[in-house]
Amino acid sequence: MSNVRSSAADVVRQVLAGQSLADALPSALAKLPPNQHALLKALCFGTLRWFHRLEFILQQLAHRPIKNAQIHALALIGLHQLAFMAVKPHAAVAETVAAAGSKTWARPLLNALLRNFQRRREALETAADADFEAAVSHPAWLRRRLERDWPRQAAAILTANNRQPPMTLRVDLARIDRERYRNRLLDEGMTALPVAGVDSALILARAVPVEALPGFAEGLVSVQDAAAQLAASLMDLRPGQRVLDLCAAPGGKTLHLLESCSGFSEIVAVDISETRLARIRENLARAARKEAGVALICGDARSPADWWDGKPFDRILADVPCSATGVIRRHPDIKVLRREEDIAALVEGQQEILRQVWPLLAEGGRLVYATCSVLPEENEAQIRDFLQAHPEARCAPIEGAWGEDRRGGRQILTGGEPDMDGFFYACLEKCASS
Repeated sequence: MSNVRSSAADVVRQVLAGQSLADALPSALAKLPPNQHALLKALCFGTLRWFHRLEFILQQLAHRPIKNAQIHALALIGLHQLAFMAVKPHAAVAETVAAAGSKTWARPLLNALLRNFQRRREALETAADADFEAAVSHPAWLRRRLERDWPRQAAAILTANNRQPPMTLRVDLARIDRERYRNRLLDEGMTALPVAGVDSALILARAVPVEALPGFAEGLVSVQDAAAQLAASLMDLRPGQRVLDLCAAPGGKTLHLLESCSGFSEIVAVDISETRLARIRENLARAARKEAGVALICGDARSPADWWDGKPFDRILADVPCSATGVIRRHPDIKVLRREEDIAALVEGQQEILRQVWPLLAEGGRLVYATCSVLPEENEAQIRDFLQAHPEARCAPIEGAWGEDRRGGRQILTGGEPDMDGFFYACLEKCASS
């Protein structure tokens, strides 16, 4: 199984060099047989989830930094197995050492590091618990921000970020009742619980490959966190409306809009990446929706003049690019890749999208602003500033058994009750001219 460790080290090395896990992982999976995919994912996700703690421990063990990036990543993977995985220690050490392959010089180094960790584990764990970053396995800047913005909830957010997220399903209610689909799952030996306040959502007791889900290939069900499923209901969709879905890829919300209401005038889905637009096509095709009634446009949400036809939209979903600090549990590489200085640029981009697309909304229309962030400057502060600059806009109150009111929107914190990703929503309505 040393090839799995080697492949995992290659993925982790790429992430530490700046590539996203979503981009680095597929090619590694393609090179391995399916029965090794689960282990590869566990090694990659787990090592990145606990990177700051593992890196701290590695620094205590190594007399000098490991300059070879592949061996550095392999050392982290070895430590993760010993510290967090149910792998027999002798197997973890032996397979990790063997994964060094032709780098024979690295084998005694890896063996010494991992065996030294076993001998000194208690003292090393105690030291990690006392370190600001290692204790919670988050970069210091993000821990400080969370503790400043959410002093009562920060500890719970940090803990939730380090947990494996649930597998949440979205049932196509236009085709099957949620309880009926839940019974279909039971027939296949899968247990699922409904999510309060989200009519289409089910949380599986145990994650399974998507191919095992009854009706998945036909689009009867999709995988989507319950927080993301709230967008469609907040849009207040009606037949005959013209709808704009911005930053739409990979298309989960686009498909949910189609599932939530029939008889649209048109849905226009815009994304800046042609490659990512292909994902929307795949999602629509899987659900047998094809592209009827959906116009797919490759364009920049900040420059609608390049793609807008001048016809106003009754509803706009602006799921804007953000820090993604609410979905760290699903994308642990965010803790490695995101920098504090990124936030200001993201905030500016969000402001620009709101400014540019607001004129596209018809009078009496609604724009749903959404982020998967828990940082107030991307959320409630954006809405506050927008309302001050646009007297014709009002913020419609959001009622729900989820999240909390934040004066201009509703904030869900990661892992809260019910167990959702961190999300923010605001419903902006354009008042008719007097």
